[in-house]
Amino acid sequence: MDILIYGLINAATFTLLALGFSLIYGVSRVANFAHGAVYILTGFVVWAFLKVGLNYPLAIILAVGVSALVGIGIYQGILIRVRGIAASEVIASFAVGMGIIELIKMVGFVGSFGNPIFVRGSVEIAGVTVDYQRLFVVVAAVAAVLFVFILTRFTKAGLALRGIAQDEHAAMMLGINSDRSATVSLAIGSGLAGVAAVVLLPLGDLYAGIGYEALTYAVAVSIVGGLGSLGGTVLASLVLSFLQVLTVQLLGGQWRMLVIFLAILVILVFKPSGFFGRQKELEERV
Repeated sequence: MDILIYGLINAATFTLLALGFSLIYGVSRVANFAHGAVYILTGFVVWAFLKVGLNYPLAIILAVGVSALVGIGIYQGILIRVRGIAASEVIASFAVGMGIIELIKMVGFVGSFGNPIFVRGSVEIAGVTVDYQRLFVVVAAVAAVLFVFILTRFTKAGLALRGIAQDEHAAMMLGINSDRSATVSLAIGSGLAGVAAVVLLPLGDLYAGIGYEALTYAVAVSIVGGLGSLGGTVLASLVLSFLQVLTVQLLGGQWRMLVIFLAILVILVFKPSGFFGRQKELEERV
């Protein structure tokens, strides 16, 4: 039961980390390697707002808003100028991410900090003690998946995003603005990274290097599940989560990241499109 319950909680964590990254790529075909930097930046913004006296809920709302604005700025300021050049998109977004993390260090956020948990205490589930903050993680993950599902299937803006994702040229012929859709996807995806930060970071120390770890998990889940696939993101989160939990149980915590990298290698060798992705499908069939 420990493995089952904490595996599910870990899967919710992976889903939160990867959902925004996958959404951005699915709509704009831009791999936003500044995703981890936006994640950790949100955590520090919450911490700074709390230090100046804002109450916790307001600090969270404003910080998520800041993360969405950062996403818009990344696209409109940089990525729009290199869009369509895959290598340049990766290099530019990764450089922005590194710049954000280094800027965080320069302004004095060196060392470990901490954001308060939402509610202290724990509950016993099937004989396993689970603290309330981890239950918030599961609730947030379910809510985020439902939000993306409803947005992309039942709203006009979401259908426009899906149109761009499926066939950009045809969508543009029907009057859908590609750059506007990409900007919206960066805003929503970065906002989802912010939501992940405010829910997950209270569970541990807050330091700049977490941004790189968050990016690693987001990329791993997106590659294994299939870039741009919502169902693939959820399934990959479950698979990688239980693989990691079992590896830690059997071999020790020092192997927890190795299993993630091995999963990426196996998927790229045997099924480059991931579980439900559509990338390189033609090459696979040939």
